[in-house]
Amino acid sequence: MSSHKKNLLFIPGPVTVAEPVLAAMSRPLIDHRGPAFAEILERVTRGMQSIYGTKQPVYFLGSSGTGGLEATLVSIFSAGDRLLSCPLGGFGKRYANIARTYGCEVEVIETGPGHALDPQKLAAVLRADTQKKIAGILLTHNETSTGVQQDMAALSKAIGDHGAITLVDSVSGLGAGEFRMDEWGYDAVVTASQKVLAAPPGLAMVALSARATKRLKEAKIPSFYFSLRKAMEFAELGQTPWTPPVSIFFALDAALSAYQSEGAHRVWNRHAMYARAIRLAVEALGFEVFSAQSAHSDTVVAVKAMPGMDVAALLKKLRLERGVSLSGGQLELKGKIFRIGTMGDVSQTDVLGMLGALEMAMLEQDLPVHVGKGVQAALRVFLEMDAGTKPGDGQKTASQTAAQTMAIPS
Repeated sequence: MSSHKKNLLFIPGPVTVAEPVLAAMSRPLIDHRGPAFAEILERVTRGMQSIYGTKQPVYFLGSSGTGGLEATLVSIFSAGDRLLSCPLGGFGKRYANIARTYGCEVEVIETGPGHALDPQKLAAVLRADTQKKIAGILLTHNETSTGVQQDMAALSKAIGDHGAITLVDSVSGLGAGEFRMDEWGYDAVVTASQKVLAAPPGLAMVALSARATKRLKEAKIPSFYFSLRKAMEFAELGQTPWTPPVSIFFALDAALSAYQSEGAHRVWNRHAMYARAIRLAVEALGFEVFSAQSAHSDTVVAVKAMPGMDVAALLKKLRLERGVSLSGGQLELKGKIFRIGTMGDVSQTDVLGMLGALEMAMLEQDLPVHVGKGVQAALRVFLEMDAGTKPGDGQKTASQTAAQTMAIPS
């Protein structure tokens, strides 16, 4: 068994958290009803508004992203409301199930596995709704169970002026690319601390449009902890309704500072670069990417298993013997795919190490593999990207050093 000093976390979340962000959690706790916490809350709210692309309020809940999804449903809709669900995988289906749990009627637009929602299909369903019976639309920005990412600008145009309240699960999407909530007209967008923002789990964030905020007073689903109306009332005081995870707020504050220091465009480019490098690497190793060409996610790559491949055994071997954590498939995709995340405090060198470990595990399982092909494919992507950056950008040193020690065939 090989020894390892560092565990490489390449799952779709939670993600590897940088040392300064972890260190922030060790700060002494403060009064969550006092001015120091109010200052932090105001600062992280401003930081999140920039990432959301909104001037509207952002509310914080002590929960996972699922808590944020539930909060939007119970705070905006009433039992009997008709909602249009557009799932792309397990998490989109979860959003619909939450709605059903609270008595909403759910109509579903089915989308093939690995594909994004067809904007024309959405537009056609909404055009047919001449009596405006559809009160809300449930959308997924990025679906980690299938490695699919949506074009949210195109979906915004498809929705047009229908009038339904739009709810967006962007738990694993927000921050990895440009998002223009106000310009695109989305009403409620949910994300969480443990994905692109690279903080520990424990906080869900919900941004609401003025239209959605108005609906808070009209919704009739009973709610207590997940009431966004209460969150709104306390936010005006610089507080949260319930005792917040104060240490996670410290971490998120540090993580947002790091995000801003790196710069949004560099963060976007980093995730896109890692995703592209991993896709080309696994294809070079003989795998097939699960997501369609036009629907690739920048935060998670879903990979089809090879014939005869024992996914669970491979992932166990990687985790126990190489210190590399990848994720398997969920529900009907269990055993058929595995997933590689790109989020968190991971470097180009870490990506290359993960791919090298995957190659070794494949060899040990007698799977067909051309040794070095995956690492070389990823390294080419890094070298190409570095060649187009200014000195000091990104992690040029890592790839330059690797290039000196490896022959890269053309």
